[in-house]
Amino acid sequence: MKTRDLVICALFAAMTAILAQISIPFPGGVPLTLQLLSISLCGVLLGSKRGFMSILVYIILGAIGLPVFAGFSGGFQYIVGYSGGFIISFPLVAFIVGFVSEKTNNLLLIFLSTILGLVVNYTVGTLMFATITNSSISTSLAACVIPFVLTDLIKCSIATVIGAKLKEKTSIKAVLN
Repeated sequence: MKTRDLVICALFAAMTAILAQISIPFPGGVPLTLQLLSISLCGVLLGSKRGFMSILVYIILGAIGLPVFAGFSGGFQYIVGYSGGFIISFPLVAFIVGFVSEKTNNLLLIFLSTILGLVVNYTVGTLMFATITNSSISTSLAACVIPFVLTDLIKCSIATVIGAKLKEKTSIKAVLN
């Protein structure tokens, strides 16, 4: 990976860390944050490889204890804890969105890729939550998914539109390419 790519990955990891701090606690322990918006935006703007790497850097920073996760938290315990499945699936979300974004500028297809990424995030997160808390899948869905569906769809829409608009800008293209 080139130095330029590393700098871009670091900047997007920092953006994700900042947006993770915009957090509203929800019952069940999984907060509403803007992480997903940032992760989808990373995929749209950076593509699959750099999007994946940016979010992986974000997770590594959090895992070693830097307070980059929601609520200025950090540490490996968050990766293996009840919300860890959501966190560890973030690079996959960026990869999925980035892969589609590399292939097309069609807003509907990019939006559908954010939905697919969201399904992956919900699946991995719910399964890990259910396992760690010894809860049923339906209880886990009620705690970790259902309260967030509408706001996550809005975040997917925003990432799609803003990402596509930014990709069109010549100045952004020059920085990212």
